[in-house]
Amino acid sequence: MPAKPTNDAHEGATPRADGTVATPRADAKEAPAGGKPSTPGAPATPGISGTPGTPTEAVTPLIRGIAVLRELTEADGTLSLSALERATGLARSTVDRITATLARMDYVRVDGRDVHLAPRLMELGNAYLSALRLPALLSARADALADELDESVSLAVADRDGIRFIHQATRRRAMSLSFRIGDLLPAERTAPGPLFATEWTDAGWRHWRDRRASDPRDLSFTAVPPRRYGPGERDDEAFVARTEEAAANGWALDDQLIEPGLVAVSVPVRSPHTGDGRKIACVASVVSHTSRHTAHGLRTTLLPRLRSAVTDMERELHRTPPPEPGPPPSNLALWTGASKQRLGRDFIESLARGLTVLTAFGEGRPELTLTEVAQATGLARATARRALITYEHLDLVTTPSPRTFTLTPRVLSLGFPPLSRTSLPEIAQPHLSDLTSRIHESTSLAVLADSGEEIQYTARVATGRVMSVNITVGTRLPAHATAPGRVLLADRHRDHEQLGLTSIRSQGYALVDEELEEGLRSLAVPIRDRSGRVVAALNAAMHASRRTLRECVTDLLPELTSTATRIESDLHTAGRFTHVRLT
Repeated sequence: MPAKPTNDAHEGATPRADGTVATPRADAKEAPAGGKPSTPGAPATPGISGTPGTPTEAVTPLIRGIAVLRELTEADGTLSLSALERATGLARSTVDRITATLARMDYVRVDGRDVHLAPRLMELGNAYLSALRLPALLSARADALADELDESVSLAVADRDGIRFIHQATRRRAMSLSFRIGDLLPAERTAPGPLFATEWTDAGWRHWRDRRASDPRDLSFTAVPPRRYGPGERDDEAFVARTEEAAANGWALDDQLIEPGLVAVSVPVRSPHTGDGRKIACVASVVSHTSRHTAHGLRTTLLPRLRSAVTDMERELHRTPPPEPGPPPSNLALWTGASKQRLGRDFIESLARGLTVLTAFGEGRPELTLTEVAQATGLARATARRALITYEHLDLVTTPSPRTFTLTPRVLSLGFPPLSRTSLPEIAQPHLSDLTSRIHESTSLAVLADSGEEIQYTARVATGRVMSVNITVGTRLPAHATAPGRVLLADRHRDHEQLGLTSIRSQGYALVDEELEEGLRSLAVPIRDRSGRVVAALNAAMHASRRTLRECVTDLLPELTSTATRIESDLHTAGRFTHVRLT
């Protein structure tokens, strides 16, 4: 039975995992446009070496870089440089160097004075999810359950005294689930929380009580609405009672604990790979709204189906053997030396090397020794060791045994929630801008409409010419008469021989000359998803007088192809464990 919680800790600022302090966001002042509210009272240099509790061997630039990524994540992916300076308490020159390094890694994009998280950053969260394996093994069953019930279904894991989502199958309706993969919620305000709490130790309950006392309104959990008032002893006793009921029943309910109208029922998915086969691997939940189901209705009508789906999930875990270890990566950090030589002091090599350590983990590599991390990254053992010490301090890495390290769910706090809802047009837009600036022609992204007979433009960057192609986002055109349409049709109709679709597939591009409109010349190349399916087309359009057909192929095609490759790289990273919308 869990120990009774007490309110024996002082109210005030909220301790973060990295040793810094987050003051209540209710006290925040409004930041300039594009920034997030700043928090008065935050330390001047959060989490750097010298802060109480920070190991002497921790890598200070790495701690600072993680702080920048977390602030960008909490700001939904975008902050101005000045807002980052205020939010982190770091000097502007330090923020500039950190963002320059992250931009070199393609983890952020600096656009004027604003910093944006970039899809490539998701490779950190992908490393955790890949090593965990649960999304790969269970997401299809969660998706099928969501389709069957026409309700949102989620998978969550424990993150200390909170829960963190690792998969979401949402319904697209006016009142729908808005949580994202990687979002962190307080255990006591969720249905999975009591189930995870059945496995808490005394230390776990003490940590929960301390957090409740220091953050009574849940202001440090940015994914949920803050409480209107702090919890009392009755609230704490209610969570203990819910935990006891969850232990007895094997399921738990959330009856509008997060916000009015939101209800959920949860069942634990137990791992067969523990000693007794009873440890909770994750929790599956069905989430709805009171306009569709009451909490009691969820229990009586949907719980049996959820339990059946969980049984199937546990069978899947039981019959799936551990993956065969593939060839380990090597020299992941080799490129950092060349970047340091090229960018000089603006490139923080210790930050880049440290972040590369996280990508050493993955499928077949859930637990690594120090030697294995050093071999995968190409770093000296001492350098890899300091990075791992830093990550253990930041609660991003834990040690399941004296000699091995593994990633924690907190890795998902590094940009994954805002990036998990990114769309293909959002991924492509900065690449279109770069392409247009190089070739000085209008560029666009198009997808095939549901009818299969039209294309729809979803992203566009126009060139600054007196005479330019006037096509706006949302415009639809006949697919057969356009270069992007023919690229898309060539992949969809592989047996179709009209319009030279076979040659378009073999040559990898389509060139249309004045067929849709007199004087309009258009060149397009495919954008492929992780499975190799063409999901969009990248297009450059111009007046026929500006380039000959031959020049389109010799001058423009290489530029379009290289840009398409970069878009695909971002799409493949973003789409590994999330569904990327095409429009």
